[in-house]
Amino acid sequence: MGTHAAPRTRRPALVAAVGATLLAALLGIPRADGAPRSADLCRTTGTGLPRGDCGPFWQVLAEDFDGDRVPLGSFRDCDHHVDTSAAYCGGLRGTYRDNWWAYPTGWRDTANDRDRAVAGVYHPEDTVSIGPAQNGDGRMRIRMWRPDDGGPVHAAAVVPRAVMQMKYGKYSARIKVTALSPGYKSAWLHYGGGCEMDHPEGEWTGSLSAFHHPCGGGEQGSFEGADDWTEWHTVSTEWTPGHVRFFVDGRQVGHDTRDVPDRPLSWVLQNESALEGPTAAPGSSAQLEVTWVAAYAYGWR
Repeated sequence: MGTHAAPRTRRPALVAAVGATLLAALLGIPRADGAPRSADLCRTTGTGLPRGDCGPFWQVLAEDFDGDRVPLGSFRDCDHHVDTSAAYCGGLRGTYRDNWWAYPTGWRDTANDRDRAVAGVYHPEDTVSIGPAQNGDGRMRIRMWRPDDGGPVHAAAVVPRAVMQMKYGKYSARIKVTALSPGYKSAWLHYGGGCEMDHPEGEWTGSLSAFHHPCGGGEQGSFEGADDWTEWHTVSTEWTPGHVRFFVDGRQVGHDTRDVPDRPLSWVLQNESALEGPTAAPGSSAQLEVTWVAAYAYGWR
């Protein structure tokens, strides 16, 4: 099962007198010749759960889902202290209760505000479960579905509690859509106060993309991808002062510096009804699996 390190007292990072080249490497600043850094600072390219600190990041969550099973129905009663680091789901137990929260049953998904013919409602109790795959690998399964009678999509947004309301950091996961059907998507994001960073985002029938909505408004940073949701991928967001970078399998796929958030935000693993293209058919379903999640604080030590 994953580990959840209690946050230490936050204090400014002590920076020794280092050369400009080293400082640029740590903060991910483009080189003097204008070429952007293309390497994930933690080299998060492998298939296994990374453990331990790396670069300027201190690991606070390492979850491989190899602990107790969490059957459907466990992610219930989630309306306690919502959207705060004290939030919890009453149906969870042990470290899963300590480490995970989900949008409560009845909250509406994004499609409700987009005049889509089919929208969704969050139902973590009948969409989210945890258990081993046939090969024994522990996984979180997010199976969204639409009732036979044509009602709203049952959507799911899960939230790692260790990094709720945290400023800056690194956020990684290994994911795959294992059952595909039109009308379903993900938008894993940090948002608040007019700021938003989304990665990965996209309809599951398309490709993984990333977006940055600058805090001060203006044109969004749009980074269209070419990677298929139905293949295993390691996705990472690196958020440091003045920079947000997006990675797939260790390759940088996007970078923006315009009005990057400088306030605490929560990481939401949001999965919902599609905002573009075909809508979910009655009786349809689609499933995303997550084999591990890792998250890191920035500059706490």
